[in-house]
Amino acid sequence: MTPHARRILIADDDPDLRDILRSILEPAGFVVTEAVDGRQALEAVRAIPPDLMILDCIMPNLTGPELCEQIKQDMLLRHIPVLMLTGKSELQDKVHGINAGADDYLVKPFEPQELLARVHMALRRTLIDLEANPLTKLPGNISIQRELERRISSQQPFAACYADLNRFKAFNDHYGFKRGDDVIQRTATVLLHASKAYGSPEDFVGHIGGDDFIVITSTRCAEALCRAIIRDFDAEAPQFYDENDRLRGYLMATDRKGQPVKVPLLSIAIALVTSEKQPLTHPGQVATIGAELKSYAKRFEGSTYVKERRQPSDAGQPGGSPAP
Repeated sequence: MTPHARRILIADDDPDLRDILRSILEPAGFVVTEAVDGRQALEAVRAIPPDLMILDCIMPNLTGPELCEQIKQDMLLRHIPVLMLTGKSELQDKVHGINAGADDYLVKPFEPQELLARVHMALRRTLIDLEANPLTKLPGNISIQRELERRISSQQPFAACYADLNRFKAFNDHYGFKRGDDVIQRTATVLLHASKAYGSPEDFVGHIGGDDFIVITSTRCAEALCRAIIRDFDAEAPQFYDENDRLRGYLMATDRKGQPVKVPLLSIAIALVTSEKQPLTHPGQVATIGAELKSYAKRFEGSTYVKERRQPSDAGQPGGSPAP
């Protein structure tokens, strides 16, 4: 397998059709895995998420639309494009598949060239829409901009949580880029899991770049979500370090003058921008407020979050800083 080979999961209870799909996709450079029904496909996609899924509409245990709906409701999986296979007369199945979130559909029997064209199109569209980060698979800046515009135009209250890591550069310099990448991945997982557990069903989690992230949520859930992120990140952070550094509670580094300095363990700073106290009218305004608040949050030791009132709002929470 080449480093850039795309993985496709086929879910169909017809072994002959699976063989046909494999014979078309593998010579085109794709790595193919198979599932014989919807339940097995769901287990497979949760174990090792593929780059694309091809689902038959009619399968035992979980139908294609049912499986698609579960995938699209899971923030860890919903970026995966789904191509639905339907029969010539199965118009209602096409409708169900699209309503469940399928990205495209193909009518059986199909031409190999059309299948490949639709697969490539779905992968290109996903890459453009999500700017798929090779580390986190989270949406990037274009998608973040669109989501902020959508929230603003809806005129419904919302909150944007801008998060980044304190002292990440020192960690990266000390342990190397591979360890730094692991931290970025695990931070993304913390945000996703916290959002799923404490956020709202419409939450959006994006990766701005480097160690900068954004979670867009409801104003009702925002502060509980920030507290959960802080708690979960602080529980993870010591595991990023070698045992000696972890027990000591800091890294030894050198400053610009070559003098030894103690660098505290990683923590997370969150700027919470909400539409509660002022109208948010464009994404640039949201980003500007977020940058100001995040700069303020970084003045405090340990993990914390701040709102527009410019005071840390995590007093008494694990890893939080008391209001000054």
